[in-house]
Amino acid sequence: MDADLYDEFGNYIGPELDESSESSDWIDEEDEMDIQDVEPDDAPSKIIPYQDRQYYPDAEEVYPDAEVTVQEEDTRTIDEPIIAPVDKKKFEYTISSTEWLPTTYTKEYMESLMTIPDRIRCIAFAGHIHHGKSSFVGKLIDETHHSLINLKKKSPFTDHRFDEQDRAISLRSAPVSVVLPDSQDKSYLFHIIDTPGHVNFNDEATAAFRLCDGIVLVVDVVEGKMVNNERMIRHAVQNGLKIVLVLNKIDRLILELKLPPQDAYYKIKHTLDDMNEILETCIPDPDQFEAARFSPEKGNVCFASTEHCWSFTLEHFANIYIFKNSKNNVNSKQFSRHLWGNIWMDPRSRVFSSNKPKRSDIQRSFIQFVLEPLYKIYGRVVGEEPDQLEIILKKLGVNLTKQELRLDVHSLIKIVMGRFIGISRGFVDMVTEYIPSPIQAINQKLEFLYTGPLDSKRAEAMLNMDPDGPLMINISKVYPSADCSEFYALGKVLSGTVTPGVRVKVLGENYEQQHEEDMTLETISRIFIGMTRYQINVNSATPGNFIMMAGVDASINKTASIVDIQYGEPAYIFRPLQFCTTPVVKIAVEPLNPSELPKMLSGIRKINKTYPIVSTKVEESGELVILGTGELYLDTIMYDLRKLYAQIEIKVANPVVTFCETVVETSALRCFASTPNKKNKITMIAEPLVDGISKDIETGRVSMNMSGRDLSNFFRENYQWDIVSSRNIWAFGPDNDGPNVLVNTCNPTEVPRTLLLQEKNSIVQGFQWAAREGPLCEEPIRNVKFELVHANICEEPMYRGGNQIIPTARRVAYSAFLTAKPRLMEPVYYVEIQCPSECLPAIFNVLYRRRGHVVEDLPKVATPLYTVKAYIPVIDSFGFETDLRAHTQGLAFCCSVFDHWTIVPGDPLDSTIVLRPLEDAPQPHLARDFMVKTRRRKGLSEDVSRSKFFDEDFLANNQDLDLTSYIL
Repeated sequence: MDADLYDEFGNYIGPELDESSESSDWIDEEDEMDIQDVEPDDAPSKIIPYQDRQYYPDAEEVYPDAEVTVQEEDTRTIDEPIIAPVDKKKFEYTISSTEWLPTTYTKEYMESLMTIPDRIRCIAFAGHIHHGKSSFVGKLIDETHHSLINLKKKSPFTDHRFDEQDRAISLRSAPVSVVLPDSQDKSYLFHIIDTPGHVNFNDEATAAFRLCDGIVLVVDVVEGKMVNNERMIRHAVQNGLKIVLVLNKIDRLILELKLPPQDAYYKIKHTLDDMNEILETCIPDPDQFEAARFSPEKGNVCFASTEHCWSFTLEHFANIYIFKNSKNNVNSKQFSRHLWGNIWMDPRSRVFSSNKPKRSDIQRSFIQFVLEPLYKIYGRVVGEEPDQLEIILKKLGVNLTKQELRLDVHSLIKIVMGRFIGISRGFVDMVTEYIPSPIQAINQKLEFLYTGPLDSKRAEAMLNMDPDGPLMINISKVYPSADCSEFYALGKVLSGTVTPGVRVKVLGENYEQQHEEDMTLETISRIFIGMTRYQINVNSATPGNFIMMAGVDASINKTASIVDIQYGEPAYIFRPLQFCTTPVVKIAVEPLNPSELPKMLSGIRKINKTYPIVSTKVEESGELVILGTGELYLDTIMYDLRKLYAQIEIKVANPVVTFCETVVETSALRCFASTPNKKNKITMIAEPLVDGISKDIETGRVSMNMSGRDLSNFFRENYQWDIVSSRNIWAFGPDNDGPNVLVNTCNPTEVPRTLLLQEKNSIVQGFQWAAREGPLCEEPIRNVKFELVHANICEEPMYRGGNQIIPTARRVAYSAFLTAKPRLMEPVYYVEIQCPSECLPAIFNVLYRRRGHVVEDLPKVATPLYTVKAYIPVIDSFGFETDLRAHTQGLAFCCSVFDHWTIVPGDPLDSTIVLRPLEDAPQPHLARDFMVKTRRRKGLSEDVSRSKFFDEDFLANNQDLDLTSYIL
């Protein structure tokens, strides 16, 4: 804009006129009469008032097709923008590429391997937190994706969420698929699931174990045995999965602890012995343990350093010697068997022997042939000058450029060790040899997974991995998209071939042949292979492959079974997940703005879909409760709920715990209850279960799906039950897998068996109802045996319907429970703390203040650390980790995981106890304190009313007894 055309106030004045134009513009008055009186409208000299002048074109002239609307009154709030920006939700790092990324293999080759089940391996990486699982998977991806390699990146490839990178831990299981060659250049397709190492997220490992055929247990060789390593071994053995071991972070022994080679060998052996000790406790059979034992000479142990990009088995390391000395005719497998244990090589005769030599300078073969060369390479790379280092490395077959030689030591070690040993060859050899292929593992997995008959055509097609058979897919996990606009179902194809556009049946966890409520028809819109940060679209997937599907998630909650529609034979579901932990911590949530309650409920449904173990419920008080495994787990849930799914402000109450109700004695009275029509009467007693039965029920060692003979033999042989009780077990409760038992001990001569069996389902439902919500504070009942000792059943069906029997059975179960000295049970965490020795007194003080007690404290071998093992009640564990770090100046690190239930001290029904507000209850009053506070939170009266649970006739018949000792 020219400033000379406007005055100082911004008014348009036009260009300056020269003298000739000024003189010509003046007109005499006589000549003015000759000019026409009216000038045309389009004359350029027409005078326009300033208020009518138009300096810029109107919007209609610039955008002739646009619609212009004028809003007379602005109804928006002050904080609402006129034009809202486009909100693109994103919670993870993704690679925005629709094309195939450059890899060491082609997409066509990968798809061809998907059709060969023998060349597929489905594995899960498991272990303790910060032991290197995600880093190892990331190195495998870097080896196949050269375009993604970054020597200075801090987060692994599979930690793609923003909150994962902020916390520096894995919070979700991450599926990836890569093609890796073995030492013979034979390629295999690896379907890998990287699981979180934090104990709060063991449910993610459970979902991954369902789809995999083997486990890669990654252990930090310095930290050794930790709580999650033990839990993962036990869980894998329970699922019948093969396990191989990766001893990671060998470089810490060299660079951090600076142990000499002989001490490093003893440290490695000690860690290996600890893992075998855990495995032996899980596999009591000696032959089976010997087959599964971790042993480097067997080839199921891999030594690795993900920090410096190398891993090897003994056979792989022996191949390096043979390749460097190709003239010697040596078998690598035989050579590798002499590289572990108490074996020495005589340098003169060059013969291996198990007899210790007399010379003290001769080391074990593992030290001589493996550790000492590693120490020498690290020493040379760290200490030598670049010119001398280049000459030494050329002798090892490692060629470096001038630019690489000038790198820092950390990056240089990565390059040298990566080229000398490599990260994948030895690992691939180990996995392909000891982890079965999908077609080899299906026989054992199908017995554990499938609820249908194994002699059906569907089961036969799954056993044969028939690509032309009926479609059968097991869904174990649901993942959100990058913007949370849709969800993808991760499953394993066990039979048939899945293609986009096919219409399928989605069977939920509650699907039954008689009731098809939990079944929907969906269309698979797209299938692809998940790579955490990007996707590989495929046209079809055959049996044995992991696949992610879009379009079928609407009805999936946790897990599901996908079957085809056309096949005539009825389909059965795959069993729901069986977790190795229990959600015992719960929080109540509500939206800050009550009008946003629908948004929060929609977000909670998505949370319930994507988190395997989380559960939600609405209390009688109306509060919405979310149950999780720990504080970090619930914190992650609230992050997703606030930022991703609901996107609203949410108020959260203080965390509380789930209690259980139990009894410590047998019922003092034979309690009975009559139906409302007074035509039927049920009599029960309650007594505590023998220790171990509840654990066997929850772990699946015994179930109601067993035959009557097997069920009877189990209780007679293991718990010495009499033949009458063992043959008349009616149900476990709640939900048919709960830690309570209902037994029918009625005398057949007094109770007509036919009538009793007709009402069995109603009595069982009443028992399940009672076991689900106990009388003390509506918490689940645990470790109680209910005996049905007598029943008067009306012969006329109209007087003994479910509406009469079910509430009566529930009420009589409560009566029997309350007369057997009821007690409250609380969950207890097992806590494992690592700290220096000077922090032990502070740790003991913190535990003592929170009702915790130390089980043992042991020094960790070859480190300056101690390991403290303790138990602490969950209700007193909130803020424990922060308190612990504050008292130890951040030197202590702890992991807490649910371990067992214990009885809370005191009688919860003792009304003589006075609870003072704002004061901690003493130890004998805790049960009463917990019960009253729980009932208040749920909107119940403070005390249990006997008129609600005891039958009127029962109270009238026992007026001479003092029932106030049982209940008010």
